[in-house]
Amino acid sequence: MNMIQVYIHPPEKTWKSISNRALQNISHLKNLVDPIIDNVKIYGDVALKAYTKKYDHADIKCIQVTEEDLDKAHVKISNRLKKSIDIAYQNIKHFHQKQIYEEPSVEISKGISCWRKTIPIEKVGFYIPGGSAPLLSTVLMLGIPGKLSGCKNIILCSPPNKDGEIHPSILYTAKYVGITRIYKVGGAQAIASMAYGTESIPSVYKIFGPGNSYVTIAKQIVFQKGIVSIDMPAGPSEVAIMADDTANPEYVAADLLSQSEHDSESYILLVTTNNQSWVEEVKKELKKQFLDIFYNKRDIVKKSLKKSKIIVLTSLDKCLTLLNQIAPEHLIINCKNASYWGEKVINAGSVFLGNYSPVSAGDYASGTNHVLPTYGYAKYYSGLSIDSFVKKITFQKISKKGLKNLSECVNVLSSEEGLLAHKKSINIRLK
Repeated sequence: MNMIQVYIHPPEKTWKSISNRALQNISHLKNLVDPIIDNVKIYGDVALKAYTKKYDHADIKCIQVTEEDLDKAHVKISNRLKKSIDIAYQNIKHFHQKQIYEEPSVEISKGISCWRKTIPIEKVGFYIPGGSAPLLSTVLMLGIPGKLSGCKNIILCSPPNKDGEIHPSILYTAKYVGITRIYKVGGAQAIASMAYGTESIPSVYKIFGPGNSYVTIAKQIVFQKGIVSIDMPAGPSEVAIMADDTANPEYVAADLLSQSEHDSESYILLVTTNNQSWVEEVKKELKKQFLDIFYNKRDIVKKSLKKSKIIVLTSLDKCLTLLNQIAPEHLIINCKNASYWGEKVINAGSVFLGNYSPVSAGDYASGTNHVLPTYGYAKYYSGLSIDSFVKKITFQKISKKGLKNLSECVNVLSSEEGLLAHKKSINIRLK
C-alpha cells in the first residue's frame, strides 16, 4: 500500500509546491447554504424543524433540550467517563484561569490617566458537531474559557440523532461546565439561527466551534454580512512533525496517524534530517499501526495518508524555516534540544516539545486549547483563549491642567490635518 510521499533533499525553490495544502474549494456550497440561511431568517423555528427532518432525519417537537434530557444524559454516562471529564476540566480551567488579569491605570503625564477595561462579550453561541464523533472535548475547550471570561449568555447547538436526541456525552459535559441552554439543531441552519435568532433560539454576537464544510461556509457568510463575529476561519486538521535521530519512529507514526483519522483532507507532514533507513522505519510503523487500529476509520486514514508527505532536509535550521513558512495548526518538535528549537518557532497554532508530548494530550486534557488556526492562518491568528471571549475598552480622564499641557501638541497636529473643529474643541475649554 502506497501510504506517504517522500522527498529527499528537494531544492529550496520547490519547498512551497511540495508542502502546499490541497486547495479547499467550498465556495460552490454557497449556493446551497445561502437559501438555508435566508429561510431560517424568515421562517425561524419552522425552517429549523424542516431542515432537521431533511438532514438529520429527526422529527423534533421541541428544539430546546429539557431539564429531563440533561438528567437522562447524567445517568447514561459511565463513572469512568465522568472522572476523565473532570480531570480534563480541571487542567483546562487551571491553564485558562492564568490568562485573566487586570491592567493597571497608566498616568501618561500630570493630569492625564488612561486605562483599559476587559468586558466579556455578552452573548456567544457554540456549535458542537454530533453524529459519528460527538466532540465533547470541544464543549470543554469552548465552555471553560467562555464561563471564566464572564460571558452572561452562552447557548449551544448540536445536531440530534434520528431519535431527536443529542449525544449524552455532549449534554453531560455542557451541563458540567454550566451551559444549560442547548438546542437540537445542526448544520448551516444552526449557524443561521444563532446569527439571526428564531422563536426558540436567541441571536448571539459571536459564534464559536468547528463543523463540516456547510457549517464553515455558513459561518463565513454570516460573518461577511456583518451579522456576527466568528472565532476563526477553519480548515481540516493539521500536524507537522520536525524530527532528528532522537525521535522514536513508533511515536512519530502514531502522531501522524492520530491526526489523519480526523478527516480525509487532514494535512500531515514529517520534516526530518534523518537518513533513508529511519524514514523506512517510520513507513513500516505507519503500515503496522494502520492495520492494528484503524478498522472503522480506514478509508479516511488511507485518503489522508495518500496526500501526506515526508520531506528530508540537510539541517534542522532548514526544517524550521520550512515549518515557519507552513504555519501548521499542530507542530511537534521531536528533537534533541526541543526547547531550543521551540524558541525559534514564529508561526504555529500549538507546539508540542519532545518525545512525550503528543498532540492528543493537547486535544483533550493537558490544559491548552485545541481550537486552533489551520490552513496557514497561524501566521496572524492565535488559538482560542480567554481573549477570544472578551473585548477591551479604553478609558481616559484628563484634568484641566493635563489638557492645557497637551493643547499645543493637539493644536499643531489637528491644524496640519486641516481638522480645525478638533482644535477648537480643545481651546474652547481653556479660555
